[in-house]
Amino acid sequence: MVADETVKPGTLEEQSNTNAAPNPNPNPNPNPNLRAVEEEEEDELEEGEIAGGEDESKGSSATTAVTHPLEHSWTFWFDNPSAKSKQAAWGSSMRPIYTFSTVEEFWSVYNNIHHPGKLAVGADFYCFKDKIEPKWEDPVCANGGKWTLSFSRGKSDTCWLYTLLAMIGEQFDHGDEICGAVVNVRARQEKISLWTKNATNEAAQVSIGKQWKEFLDYNDNIGFIFHDDAKKLDRAAKNRYNA
Repeated sequence: MVADETVKPGTLEEQSNTNAAPNPNPNPNPNPNLRAVEEEEEDELEEGEIAGGEDESKGSSATTAVTHPLEHSWTFWFDNPSAKSKQAAWGSSMRPIYTFSTVEEFWSVYNNIHHPGKLAVGADFYCFKDKIEPKWEDPVCANGGKWTLSFSRGKSDTCWLYTLLAMIGEQFDHGDEICGAVVNVRARQEKISLWTKNATNEAAQVSIGKQWKEFLDYNDNIGFIFHDDAKKLDRAAKNRYNA
């Protein structure tokens, strides 16, 4: 959230147009001969004379970058399918990628990473509030649960982006309940899950589920599973709530 005002998904989307890829050659004057001429001109300045003068100072202040802080910092995590093995403990190959705290930082990262449709089968890509690990064992997640949406292979990119924008833009009425989101890429489908803190707070969870569907214009029924049930029953875990 921008300080003292709500960062709306539309506002965040507009920022994407202002985050051009960085110049691969940051040297403003790559020509050594021209640089030598510039140095000679600097040597010829009268004593006490400042190069560029008043115009240069004006230009410097005009180009000062303006950033839009978010209410929370967020971290992208990636679980590489090539690093997974049946013997390894779950989550042992998961790594934090980047932590961002402004709208501009979000777009600079998002515009330079693969989106779900381009990720390898078996990949898991997360975006969680900073200091919260995307694991059942994390103290913040331990008593929580998740809502899940399913998509055909290669069809989740837009909903993944809108989910991220709704989260980091604090669009949920019960935003404090949200831990983060994950997209799971599998051979036949992709799933996006929204993790929350307190699974037993039914009113908050149902509100989150309904709002999430509205943000994404998603019409199918979705279910909420407690992490405790998933740990005990694995795939046999049943939905506790529906939206």
